Amino acid sequence: MTKTRSTSITRRSIVAGLAMIAVPMALASADNAQAQNKQTTPEKSLYERLGGAFAIAAVVDHFSDAVVKNPIVGQKSKNPQLREWHTKSLERLPGLKFMRTLWVCDVSGGPFKFAATRPGATPLGLEEAHRNLRISPAEFDEVAAELGRTLDHFKIPKREKTEVLEAFAAHKDEVTAGAKRG
Repeated sequence: MTKTRSTSITRRSIVAGLAMIAVPMALASADNAQAQNKQTTPEKSLYERLGGAFAIAAVVDHFSDAVVKNPIVGQKSKNPQLREWHTKSLERLPGLKFMRTLWVCDVSGGPFKFAATRPGATPLGLEEAHRNLRISPAEFDEVAAELGRTLDHFKIPKREKTEVLEAFAAHKDEVTAGAKRG
């Protein structure tokens, strides 16, 4: 007597088979959707990653006050122009903080636009705003270091800190243009 094997298809076997096909397809579809989402979702701007205008203004406020107190570039600077500005022109500091905030908002991709108070050869006019201060490259570097300390104070992540410092450093030649003149 021979045993016959049943090859009939039951509902249970169909559901199990479909499940075996559907699960990997669903996972692949989910992975594909996630990959597409990463491609279509634009990365946030530095402005957004820094927290927007209010967060930037807080950093600029702290940084500006720290520069005034800095012994190399502030009130006790050996540079007479910087020393004078930081002792006799402090009534202008609130406006300077505002302009610095606008500048950072602009260069970090935010919606606010900086316009130089003394337009110069460069789009941002930084050379004219700083020319009479005769800022040396070493003094510029100390201001950059102060900015770095301020970013650390606010626990700005490494990536954003690097981007801010790179944006700042990109204007070193403009800011130090006045040091080259007699």
